[in-house]
Amino acid sequence: MMAILIGLLLAALLLAAGGVVLLVRRRNMHQWLPAYLRRRRPRHREPGPVHVLFCFVDHFEPRWGGADIETERARVARWCRDYPRLAEGHRDADGRPPQHTFFYPEEEYRREHLEALVGLCAAGYGEIEVHLHHDDDTAENLRRTLNGFVETLDSEHGALPRDPATGHPVYAFIHGNWCLDNSRADGRWCGVNNEIDILRETGCYADFTLPSAPSDTQTAQINSLYYATDDPDRPKSHDRGEPVRVGGRASGDLMIIQGPLGLAWHDRKWGLMPRIENADLRRAFPPTPARVDQWVREGVHVEGRPEWVVVKVHTHGTQEGDMDTLLGEPVDRMFEHLERAYNDGERYRLHYVTARECYNIIKAAEAGESGDPGAFRDYRLPPPPMRAGNDGTEVRGHVAS
Repeated sequence: MMAILIGLLLAALLLAAGGVVLLVRRRNMHQWLPAYLRRRRPRHREPGPVHVLFCFVDHFEPRWGGADIETERARVARWCRDYPRLAEGHRDADGRPPQHTFFYPEEEYRREHLEALVGLCAAGYGEIEVHLHHDDDTAENLRRTLNGFVETLDSEHGALPRDPATGHPVYAFIHGNWCLDNSRADGRWCGVNNEIDILRETGCYADFTLPSAPSDTQTAQINSLYYATDDPDRPKSHDRGEPVRVGGRASGDLMIIQGPLGLAWHDRKWGLMPRIENADLRRAFPPTPARVDQWVREGVHVEGRPEWVVVKVHTHGTQEGDMDTLLGEPVDRMFEHLERAYNDGERYRLHYVTARECYNIIKAAEAGESGDPGAFRDYRLPPPPMRAGNDGTEVRGHVAS
């Protein structure tokens, strides 16, 4: 009888183990879980507070779901109306409200939407960057598409910063459907193996696509700030790269700025299996205090500067099912928790940053700067012209009422 019970127990354990393996494969966790399990979280050795750089990036798609023009307008108008109300109730250590970076899709361009967002950003609430969905593309067409959109955002809207060294407009990038550098296994939603090289050529200063788990586009390198080098003969050249480090220098073709990725032991499926924490904010995944704490603990940072922690989170801001979360009480509570737990001035200082400001602070750390990162928001790339209204000069666009 005892032998039968032991046999049944072993069979149950084997079935459970098989189920775990199947789940890991189905969720593509085998691509990044080894790196997560090997990783050691950084220890902060420098005296003074840990600085938390909170960067909220948005795949902002007014036409999501094939919406008609009136729905598009209503989505944009709600952000322009409700975001200032939400943000004005909050301040970071520098006295700035939360910053929202709108990664706007090239294929959904409408002048009126950009004008409205420019007004919102010019009032001090964020900045605009480049998003793109494409499929079965070519290098030539991709280069033409990006150059054309960058020119439009720069010349028509004053929405992009200019590199002081060249005078040319530059931009941050998020790839639609997560498929940076043709990284999806079936080749859909990109098609260009040398995409990273083309991004560099057309003025991209950093990519903000990742993390993309549970998609198979997720890289093996996680919770990192690193430089990717393109290999035009294969996809997913950014699967691994050279970490950004204090005293280092730019290498390869493009900086990759990742958000936190890990296992959410505070949120377990069936009370046993931890869910994937991929820094995605929406109604189904509200930004609870436990999630915020995990984002900070993952400790994304420039090597050698662990006291500057980058927390990049993402959303799809125009989907009606999620807007009550993003513009309402759940995100309001998220900001409250950030300001209460990570802005006491002694153990922590909080800094709300745009994508551009996040990049600038990373470059400052790489160059060996230390102290308060809030001083380096414009370290390399200046604000875009549309934000000139903050110092009393002309503002392009308007905030919708």
